[in-house]
Amino acid sequence: MILSLVFVSALAAMARASTTITGQYDCVTGGNYQLCNNQWGISDGTGSQNATLISTSGNTISWSTTWTWANNPNDVKTYTNVESTTAKGVLLSAITSVPTSWDWEYVTESSGIRADVSYDIWIGTTANGAQASSSSSYEIMIWLSGLGGIQPVGSLSKSGVSLAGYSWNVWEGPNSNWETISFVSASGNLTSFSTDLNTFFQYIIENYGVSSSLYLQGIETGTEPFTGSAELLTNSYSVSLST
Repeated sequence: MILSLVFVSALAAMARASTTITGQYDCVTGGNYQLCNNQWGISDGTGSQNATLISTSGNTISWSTTWTWANNPNDVKTYTNVESTTAKGVLLSAITSVPTSWDWEYVTESSGIRADVSYDIWIGTTANGAQASSSSSYEIMIWLSGLGGIQPVGSLSKSGVSLAGYSWNVWEGPNSNWETISFVSASGNLTSFSTDLNTFFQYIIENYGVSSSLYLQGIETGTEPFTGSAELLTNSYSVSLST
């Protein structure tokens, strides 16, 4: 009976911790992470999206987002995402490892959805610079999934790059005042992904001329929906940084 009561109490605590956000730029903080809707492109579509912070435990977070978007199938509508509040503000040259793990799934998805599931990593000239701003030098994306024939910014730069135990097609191109380098999975959906992000940082330093004197400004993980409808569930996600 005591064990049952403890179990019920734990479930109740988890339920109380669950928070859903619906506003265009709403955010909620949990543990070492901030979950934000970031619905920056909704003027190009019709639909809606919400996000739910399900739970946090130590350095791990679980969350979900449900979305429906139509019109302008080549335009991103949102980037609902989780950002680490601790793995940031460090020179690339000072980083020794950035271990990360992401277990996710589509609970539901409409036929023919156009969307990616991705890391969005910002590198720039100041430690505390705002992302996607004048202090941003590079946007590094890692697409674990890209459905519906969508493509990253720019053009294909390299094919079949073996990195961190996976195969990638690498895209590169300008976006506003920063350069975007995107690693797109060449092995289908990577729904259980675990790696050291520093492997990617060293690759872009050695192959794309990225200066190690720049700062890691932020690590985000989320989804960019174009059109369709889906519920994306992150069962568990974590990232940390060592110097």
